[in-house]
Amino acid sequence: MVDEDRLLDCLEAIRLNLPDAFNEAVDVVRQKESLLLQAEEYAQDIIEAAQQRAAEILDEMGIIRQAELEASHIRASVQQECEQIQQATLSEIEQMRQKSHQDIEQLRKMAMEECEDIQDGADEYADGVLSNIEQQLNDMLRVIRNGRQRLQNEPTKVTPPQGTANPPKKKA
Repeated sequence: MVDEDRLLDCLEAIRLNLPDAFNEAVDVVRQKESLLLQAEEYAQDIIEAAQQRAAEILDEMGIIRQAELEASHIRASVQQECEQIQQATLSEIEQMRQKSHQDIEQLRKMAMEECEDIQDGADEYADGVLSNIEQQLNDMLRVIRNGRQRLQNEPTKVTPPQGTANPPKKKA
């Protein structure tokens, strides 16, 4: 037998703890998006700065080419940083998901162990009650046997009712 209230309390605790883990994961994703936006803005600022610089020295073709190469290099560097940040964020989210899964599994195991303990306790209690009833029934059976034995060992004296000639016969 399972204590329904206790099981419901365990399930409620699991339900209340899960949103925290998911909220943390959502926060990590939001932080990742914020970092990506900042990186993109940073890259855009660098690109705009490079374009402005290139516009100032349009007459010098070598400098313009150098600026384009530099902007391309910076763009590639920023893109690489963004990818690294994204990978780190995804890794953190996966770790949090695995931890949440482990926590849920641990809570489930604890709930199952507690249910088994409750079941074992209920079985022991039922066995004790049945043993007690068995003892009482044995005591009653002994009293009944003793009473019957006394009745069979003692002759019964029955006085015939008035007006009858034959006394009732004793049953075996």
